[in-house]
Amino acid sequence: MREKELIIYRNICGKEGKLLADMSWLMDHYNEPGSAPTVSKKEGTMKELFFGCIHELLELAGNHGFYGNLWHCFLTNLLVNNENSYSRACEVVGAVEGSINQAVLHDIVIFKEFFDFDFAPLKKLFGGESWTLIEQYQSSNEQSKVYNTRIRKRICDLAEQFCHDHTPEEMKETLTQFYKDYGVGKFGLHKAFRIISGEEGAQIVPITNIAHVHMDDLVGYASQKKKLIDNTEAFVQGRKANNCLLFGDAGTGKSSSIKAITNEYYEKGLRVIEIYKHQFRDINDVIGQIKNRNYKFILYMDDLSFEDFETDYKYLKAVIEGGLEKKPDNVLIYATSNRRHLVREKASDKNDRDEDLHTNDTVQEKLSLAYRFGVTIYFGKPAPKEFQNIVRTLAKRYDITMEEEKLLQEANKWELSHGGLSGRTAKQFIDYLLGTASQKT
Repeated sequence: MREKELIIYRNICGKEGKLLADMSWLMDHYNEPGSAPTVSKKEGTMKELFFGCIHELLELAGNHGFYGNLWHCFLTNLLVNNENSYSRACEVVGAVEGSINQAVLHDIVIFKEFFDFDFAPLKKLFGGESWTLIEQYQSSNEQSKVYNTRIRKRICDLAEQFCHDHTPEEMKETLTQFYKDYGVGKFGLHKAFRIISGEEGAQIVPITNIAHVHMDDLVGYASQKKKLIDNTEAFVQGRKANNCLLFGDAGTGKSSSIKAITNEYYEKGLRVIEIYKHQFRDINDVIGQIKNRNYKFILYMDDLSFEDFETDYKYLKAVIEGGLEKKPDNVLIYATSNRRHLVREKASDKNDRDEDLHTNDTVQEKLSLAYRFGVTIYFGKPAPKEFQNIVRTLAKRYDITMEEEKLLQEANKWELSHGGLSGRTAKQFIDYLLGTASQKT
């Protein structure tokens, strides 16, 4: 087999690279039983290598949740995650022109050889039952550690589609369409990310289990949702859009709104990267990794606020707007906060002239961060009638059968001792009913 002849798709490393190399060696040397596989760099028989590869494929199935033909899923996973000059060019925009297509077709010919390889002699030599398990694997339906159910199904379906492609040209066309529809690598397959800071800089890591929240799940706040949607729509469509600050009372749906747009605009190329206050110094590194990708990125900062002694907000100011380097057009910053002005203000900022001769400068310095968010959206706590409407709507959504008058009485009692009037309190009350027999009375 010719994995060493790959041109565009040759940067396969780690466990995946070793498994591909071991399988390739077996395919080339299975008719030489008893020889030591030099490619594996370890002592052992060919049969041991064969069963070692089966082990790795089963581990892949467990981690990724794959089913069907695991060998084909493994190869497909390599193709959809390989970020190279061709796959990045095709993400979102589709097929490209130029000589690179010849190089890609050269590689796809090699991958098709892997897909179409006849394992019958290997099965006869080493044990057919074991490899049949690989060819017809049934998943245990356990949650994938790498992909959510939607992504896992897409990869397994693509692996099956490759089997129906009769020529390398058809296989290349299928793969290119996948890049256009879903992108490539972690940014193509995942919708939300977090930052891990290390010695080698900021690493952008997928969040594999994001809550399936949608705008309709947030009861009320119609004008607030519209304002957020309008700004996000403009952003994903390539029109001018603003950094956005969602502020107001706790439990009113600010963070849920961000989760909702993450889910609803994924198919339009929106990706959300969650970043915490202590990671602000990594923002330039993060922007450097995403500014040339064909996606729209929101840097999301939840529950953002600063005490008066914290100075990191000055660094954030420069990143948002004010540094010499222009913020890329495919990056916006969305933040949620319980504070309108983000930085804690004291009466002494305006009144204590003994300590600060230029009190207005002090005030403006603390307000300037909030001013750099072009769109600000206020989420206030609901009035009693609005709170009751939220309870009624959620009760209907979750099939709560309690009589309405009693439902609202119990909800009013609940909010008095559980944080007051808010959408979060209403949801917690409904969750309480769902977990008890009270809903049936």
